[in-house]
Order: sequence, then C-alpha cells, then structure tokens
Amino acid sequence: MSEYTMTIGGQAAAAPRTFGVINPATGEVAEQAPDCSREQLDAAMAAAQAALPEWRADEAARRKALHAAADLLFAKSEEIGRVLTLEQGKPLQDGTMEVVGAGVWLKYFADLELPREVIQDDDNALVEVVRRPMGVVAAITPWNYPLLLAIWKLAPALLAGNTMVLKPSPFTPLSSLRLGEVLREVLPPGVLNVVTGGDELGGWMTAHPAPRKISFTGSVATGKRVAAAAAPDLKRVTLELGGNDPAILLDDADPAVVAEKLFGAAFMNNGQVCSAIKRVYVPEALYGDVVDALAAKARSVKVGDGMTEGVEYGPVNNKPQFDRVSELVADAISGGARAAAGGKAIDGPGYFFEPTILADVADGSRIVDEEQFGPALPVIKYRDLDEAVERANGTHFGLSGSVWGADADRAAEVAGRLECGTAWVNTHLALAPNQPFGGFKWSGVGVENGTWGLYGFTEIQVIHRSRL
Repeated sequence: MSEYTMTIGGQAAAAPRTFGVINPATGEVAEQAPDCSREQLDAAMAAAQAALPEWRADEAARRKALHAAADLLFAKSEEIGRVLTLEQGKPLQDGTMEVVGAGVWLKYFADLELPREVIQDDDNALVEVVRRPMGVVAAITPWNYPLLLAIWKLAPALLAGNTMVLKPSPFTPLSSLRLGEVLREVLPPGVLNVVTGGDELGGWMTAHPAPRKISFTGSVATGKRVAAAAAPDLKRVTLELGGNDPAILLDDADPAVVAEKLFGAAFMNNGQVCSAIKRVYVPEALYGDVVDALAAKARSVKVGDGMTEGVEYGPVNNKPQFDRVSELVADAISGGARAAAGGKAIDGPGYFFEPTILADVADGSRIVDEEQFGPALPVIKYRDLDEAVERANGTHFGLSGSVWGADADRAAEVAGRLECGTAWVNTHLALAPNQPFGGFKWSGVGVENGTWGLYGFTEIQVIHRSRL
C-alpha cells in the first residue's frame, strides 16, 4: 500500500487513525486514508485563516500559482489518473482525462477577469462595485468526479482570494490527497488544506466558525443538512445537488442518429453523473426503434476493471450505490417493466452491474421518479408532447434536460419549457468552464463555473468616493 497524507498548513499530516478505501472493481480494501481528528481540522482551519492576508493581497501571484498548479496536473495526469481509477472505478483513460480536465479548469480561472464596475463617475462622486474574497471556504466533494469537482470549487475560490479546506468523499479520498501533496509545490502554506474522513468530519466542517462559505456537491438529503448547519452562522452556501434529467425525443427525431448520443449521455461514468440523462420520453411511433437501438448499444459495450485496456465502463463506485441500483431495477421489473438489455448484477467480485435499458416503464415507478445514479435507463412512451413536458417537469429535481429533433428551432422552443438549470438541444452533458452550471428546485442553490461561479466566492463591496 502507498502512504497518503493530508495537507495542513503546507505540510504532510498523518492522522491518529486510518480508514480503508475500497477498490470497487474487487470489493476489497486497496489503500488506507487518514481519518482526520477534530484537532487536526482546527489546525487546517487556522492555517487557512492565517494564509488569507497575504494570499488575497496579491492577485498576480494567485494567477501565477493557478497556472503552475494546472501545469503540474497536466504533467502528473497519468500518475494521479491511476489513483483515481483505483478508488473510483472508471476506466484509466477516463481517470487520466479527469485530471487533464481539472488542469483545463484551472487555466480558465487563472485568466478570468475580476472586473471593477463603475456605476457613477461625475462631478459628485466616483462609485465602484468591487468583488472581495469571503475568507476561508469549506469545500465538500462527491465520489463520482472527485478531482474535477474539487477543482470546480478550488479554482474560482482561490482566484477570488479565498483560502480553502477541502474534504473529499470517504469513498474516493486518495486522488484529493494526492492533489494536496502535489500542489504543496506551488501554493503557499495554508492556501489549500486537504483533510479526509467520514460524515462526522463533514459535520464538524459545516459547523466550524472559521469558514464563511461552504461549497458542497452531493445528495439532496446531505445538502439540506449542510444548509441547516450553515444557517446559524449565516455562512454562504453553494449546493450542487442531484438531478433526474429528462430527455424528450420529438416525433421528427431519427432513432438511428440520436440513440448512440442518448446512450453516451446516460451512461457516461457508468451513469454516475448528476446531470446525465436519467429518463427518456419517446413518442409512440418511435418507441420500439429507440428501445431496440439503445438495447443493442448496451449489449455491445465492454464492462470491467478500469485498469484493463479496452474497458469502456467500470463498476458502480460503492456498495450502497450498487445496492440502490440493483433495488431500483428489480422494483421496476417486478412492476411490469421489461429489461430490453441487462437487468442484473454481473457475477464475480466487485460492484459490476449490466448496462440496463428498461422498456414498458411509466412515471410513478421508482426508477423514473427517483435519481438512480447508475447504469440503468428507463425509456417512457408518450402520446402528447405537452403531457411529456409536464411529466418531465413533474419532479423536485431541476438540474438539466435535453430535447432532440430534426427541427432545431422547434426543439429549442420545447427545451425552453423545461424547468431546469441547463436545457440542451440535440446534445447533453455539454459542459464547459465558462458555462454556468446549477439547478432549479431541489437540484441546488447557486451556480458553479464561469464568471457567475467566480462571483459565488465573492462579496460585493461598494467604494464610494465623494468629490467635494
């Protein structure tokens, strides 16, 4: 086993205890991660607080450091990618590309402007609106994209002049620990602190007096607890929570053209993407062809250990999520759904589940109404487009959605009726660092990425200079 250390005040930090990190391809413990104590969390928060004055004072140094951090990630993408695949399960090429993507996000924010807005400039006064850092930021990240989603928070927060204490999911702590170890080379001590542990550690972080902002990505239930914990201290929050993204096919869509794109957007990262397609609404006339095309694709892909060359989809990341996917698929089939492809776990070690296409399923089924977050896709028949839109919107979720059809203008009009943060036309999961990402309703509070995400890590200050 390798040795992984936390980063506190720019130094390596072991912990009094460790916890096992499971390789989902085997179901066995592969590595040990430090289990941060409360005293160590206090030390991390104190280090972040102490680093603030110098870090927020020098914007040029911040930009230089972010560029250097990106270059380090590019140089070490294969090394860190292997760590990511070991703990998360995704194919090695995807793990490596996640590290590269993290570097791309860092480069984008390193060059993003922090404008000063002049709202009055006359004989009476010069009035400017400026953006100031909040202070210490607590970041809590999930297990599906542990490194990329950490950078979604780290890059804008640090550019704005904040410092950070980062806690990754206990299912995938290793890549974030490596991130902290690598970035010690280019970030001043205390600017980024990385601590690892279970849910108790997350609770300590959200209740801690030091952070002025909590940025959380994860489940709706945990997001509500984070918001409640932040409220007494009036901490700012950004919450990127779950999604149950609908895709609506219009009656002029060509199943042969769209099926492969639909499959890719539903099964990316083995379906473990908050904004992946989670349910597909198809007009009756196209239903059989779409189901058949999706099922053929599902049967053709290669599932296996992400370290094996040629594997396209790895295991479900963890046992609780594997059990949830298994339960939702079994519930749908017992309720009358048909598994056009897949439908069960794959024999052998690890948390492998067959890529599953469910036909003859309807709204009201748990796998339609709840977020499955795994390799199973329900395909739902509709007769009336207005009804399909109403059913697509009939959920607490509102992260994203898509509409597919030959007439792009008509599809865009329908997409505009979806109640979600991002509505795509003839594509899905088209994310970029300059594009804001967030959700309606229970899918989140605030946005990440772009100028809008950067502003989420700042407070507005008005500088009013009177001309006497």
